Amino acid sequence: MSGQAHDWLTPHWPAPAWVRACVTTRAGGVSTAPYDSFNLAAHVEDDPVAVAKNRQRLLSQLGCRPAWLQQVHGIDVAQADPEVVEQADASWTATPGVACAVMTADCLPVLFCDSAGTRVAAAHAGWRGLAGGVLEATLDALAIEPEDTLVWLGPAIGPQAFEVGPEVREAFVSLHAQAAGAFMPSQNAGRFMADIYQLARIRLAARGVNAVYGGGFCTVNDERFYSYRRAAQTGRFASLIWLADR
Repeated sequence: MSGQAHDWLTPHWPAPAWVRACVTTRAGGVSTAPYDSFNLAAHVEDDPVAVAKNRQRLLSQLGCRPAWLQQVHGIDVAQADPEVVEQADASWTATPGVACAVMTADCLPVLFCDSAGTRVAAAHAGWRGLAGGVLEATLDALAIEPEDTLVWLGPAIGPQAFEVGPEVREAFVSLHAQAAGAFMPSQNAGRFMADIYQLARIRLAARGVNAVYGGGFCTVNDERFYSYRRAAQTGRFASLIWLADR
């Protein structure tokens, strides 16, 4: 990457130096309100010309080629291909210069690599995908040992803002009893405040993956990020991971 653009985030985790990753923010683009300004999503009602300009700016900053996905809140995992927009919610690659990319605005972006730095992946984990097993499917696609897997949890809706119904709690607790601890009663009767970061860590730990970093963000309360819950008409920011040439 030619230098961290604007206020983009970079993960703090013990990945090899040639494993590169970043999370874009709202700053530095050309989109106008309510998508201001660095919206990267083509499926919202932003001006397609503005989205194309934003994506070109991203490309010039990264020095690699993002493989975009058509995300559907499922668990399918594609091999990242910059020439094809796959319908999937995660992608992986072992090819240097190809970036796995997911776009979010409250859902949880999850980045993966192996400790040797030979392959990477990115997953889009809303509560449906998380409950359905998108993280487990991504681990299966990566095909690396749990003890060799590093994971970073990017910006998502925080536990003070993520109110859900009892069906969401049941979807997680029915598979992992300890997930009950990730749900606190809401001020609204019969509803709960959910900690999506804790839920992700529980799912990963169940597969033997304990080297999990990141978390602690809240896209609703941190206006650096787009948030669908804060404003339904909004853009999307991207979380990307790739292998640089050694």
